[in-house]
Amino acid sequence: MARTFLSFLVISLTIFQLSTIVESRSRARMYVELQCRSAIYPELCAQTLLPYVAKTGLLSPQLLAQISLASCLSKARYTKIYLNMVVKKLNETKNSANYLAIDDCVHQINDGVNQITQSYKELEQMGKDGDENFMWHESNVLSWISAALTDATTCIEEILGDGIISRREQAMIRARFLNVKQLASNSLAMFNRFTVRYRASRGIKNP
Repeated sequence: MARTFLSFLVISLTIFQLSTIVESRSRARMYVELQCRSAIYPELCAQTLLPYVAKTGLLSPQLLAQISLASCLSKARYTKIYLNMVVKKLNETKNSANYLAIDDCVHQINDGVNQITQSYKELEQMGKDGDENFMWHESNVLSWISAALTDATTCIEEILGDGIISRREQAMIRARFLNVKQLASNSLAMFNRFTVRYRASRGIKNP
């Protein structure tokens, strides 16, 4: 009888723990989906943020914007590494025309990495050095994210005519820049959501 009761207790506790986990994950997903409603790519936004929210709990709009920017920066860095590999391969063929065709994208991804890095550092400072500096930080972040977004878009639109490199590599470069562009766009949405809420809570007028 005692053994039966203990088995029932163990099963009941297991079911309770599982239901708590499911409820917690469901709450995290609902929260993330709500935060991502303003993003142009809401599914990617939720995919980016959910692992952090599910692990640590409901995060502030500022932290969500930081996570979004950090994810964008990571993708931009990987794109930079891949693009440099392609350039190295083109250099080995000693075909200067091929190199020049991709040179603009090399500069754009380098600029993008720098701009997103600056944006992330600036976002970290927002709210720490007084409300009087908030709009100055805000303007900087908006300018840098927008510039990174423009760079990625330009490369997608202009990249590589037929025959410059293989279609497979062309498709991979476009896909990587598209991912950076989408993450930058979502980061901009998360940042705007944070700034609107912060200004409202502090009574700071819109710029």
